[in-house]
Amino acid sequence: MVLEAFQNYPLKAQTKLMELYHLIHEVAKKTDGVGKLDESLKWGEFTFSTNESKSGSPIRIDWKHKDPEKFYIYFNCQTKLISIFREIYPDDFVYTGNRAISLELKKRIPKKKLSKCIEMALTYNLRKYNRFFHT
Repeated sequence: MVLEAFQNYPLKAQTKLMELYHLIHEVAKKTDGVGKLDESLKWGEFTFSTNESKSGSPIRIDWKHKDPEKFYIYFNCQTKLISIFREIYPDDFVYTGNRAISLELKKRIPKKKLSKCIEMALTYNLRKYNRFFHT
């Protein structure tokens, strides 16, 4: 099971990843059209997909040994999601290229703003974001 893989990380990382895990599921449940999330490990990262509804783009979360004070939420780099997030929240997150939001283990997760990003990813195929935002 995917959750068992969390046990391989330091306690701080486990706690934050579990918080993100629950936040992603919470947003999915509240968002019309998303449906059931499928969980898997892809590239060694925890992945949440909308395979049943095909409503959105996959989301991955992970912690890396090479950067132990941070954890990440990844979005498909073939989408315009990070560009959209940068436009809406230019100073609220630290972005890693066109694929991730970097979060610090010692800081609180900005749940309200991050929930909006998660919602946009989970509904990416339902909406026409790419008409309004250009990279």
